[in-house]
Amino acid sequence: MRMKLAATAAMALAAMPLSASAEGEVNIYSYRQPYLLEPLLNAFEKETGIETNVVFAKQGLAERLEREGRNSPADVVMTVDISRINELVERDLVQGVDSEVLNSNIPENLRHPEGKWFALTTRGRLIFTSKERVKEGEITTYEGLADDKWNDRICTRSGKHPYNIALFSSMIAHHGEEWTEQWLQDVKDNLARKPQGGDRDQIKAIAEGVCDISIGNSYYYGNMLQDENQRPIAEQVRLVFPNADGRGTHVNISGISMTQSAPNRENAVKLMEFLSSPEAQRIYAEANTEYPANPEVKPTGLVAEWGEINPDDLSLQTIAENREAAVKLVDRVNYDGE
Repeated sequence: MRMKLAATAAMALAAMPLSASAEGEVNIYSYRQPYLLEPLLNAFEKETGIETNVVFAKQGLAERLEREGRNSPADVVMTVDISRINELVERDLVQGVDSEVLNSNIPENLRHPEGKWFALTTRGRLIFTSKERVKEGEITTYEGLADDKWNDRICTRSGKHPYNIALFSSMIAHHGEEWTEQWLQDVKDNLARKPQGGDRDQIKAIAEGVCDISIGNSYYYGNMLQDENQRPIAEQVRLVFPNADGRGTHVNISGISMTQSAPNRENAVKLMEFLSSPEAQRIYAEANTEYPANPEVKPTGLVAEWGEINPDDLSLQTIAENREAAVKLVDRVNYDGE
């Protein structure tokens, strides 16, 4: 394997230097964990002969790109969540890519209108319920979370977490700010405890009897099922695809953008196109129990066993544009407060 990987601490970003330009390579800044990228990049290198160099970080890549400016060696950024991706656009750190391959492989609602980002995988924001205390079919929509029959029965992570903000942004797009504020207040009133922890912690809370319902990304559930220590916990909940019979389930993405500097632009385009191909889509989605962004590629393995997802076709760019309004609503109802 020729892929070079540099793992960085959260803020230090003390990665190995990347060559600013060299024949036959592409430089990647990534928020995605190394184990997710390794099989993908190995396949890309095998097919093209182009070497990949990766800097991994938990945060701080946008700031690093700003510091480096036009001298940045980075060709592409790989990240998760539409708000993180849109931050790169708002800071003018990425450029548009006009590619017939990408435009053909990735649906319009899962890419920037000017090609400044493209989704590579999607994950549903699902509702999880206790198999013992919630009947199958008793809740089927996000709107239903506001029903007062769920009083003291819902657990969530912080309302300000990007995954929840994206969901709330989608609710604004579908219902407007006034309606969404009341909905959010009603959901808060139904919480069994102050928002805390991550998505997996909400599933654990259901298993422990703290609450009966939670919200979480589909891949967390999948990862728990694949962990022998967490499987018994995950098996105590039922997954619900909200609004499956209506507008569809809200999805978020992992995606890729080309940087403004991109010294190896041609190779970067080849990498982006490869990652949207059926072969790469299967590898990437399977690595983290996610859904392929390319609609021609069907889920496999564990994800396929859950049944088909009917994704909301709302533009992720619209969700990004509603982010500020969603954050204000979270503050207004004091969602994370007592």
